[in-house]
Amino acid sequence: MSAIDDILAANREFAKQFEPGPARSPRVAVVLCMDARIDPIRALGLPYGTANIIRTAGGRVVDALRSLAVSQAVLGSSELAIVHHTECGMAAVDDEQIRERLTERGMVAPDGMVFHTFRDLEQSLREDLEVYRACAMVRQDIPVRTFVYDVATGALTEVG
Repeated sequence: MSAIDDILAANREFAKQFEPGPARSPRVAVVLCMDARIDPIRALGLPYGTANIIRTAGGRVVDALRSLAVSQAVLGSSELAIVHHTECGMAAVDDEQIRERLTERGMVAPDGMVFHTFRDLEQSLREDLEVYRACAMVRQDIPVRTFVYDVATGALTEVG
């Protein structure tokens, strides 16, 4: 059975007991990495329907700006948490290594494609905050806070 077949089987079981929560407007948008070790609902204590969760490789904001604009302008989120994490795969490679891996698999990145790899977690958060602040498409009048999630302990540490 494939991984997607496993998902479908699990969803059938989930749907049997599913009870939708009340319709709510999200209070917060969270941008975080797509790393499968992070369960944002549990790790961040997010009640049903209270957050827009936007996941990107490395949790990079540049890849989330369109979704953030929709979250804020259409869905009403009024706070933003940017979360990067320890042991991130995007800190273990550089853009050229990603291009090489794509080529090995018969895939091609468009010329000029930037993958936004990084070496320093705190610096990557500062860069993401700068990208956010430079974007006219997203709200500048809301709280924006940055965090590192530790995949070994589950702890969240704010980065100022």
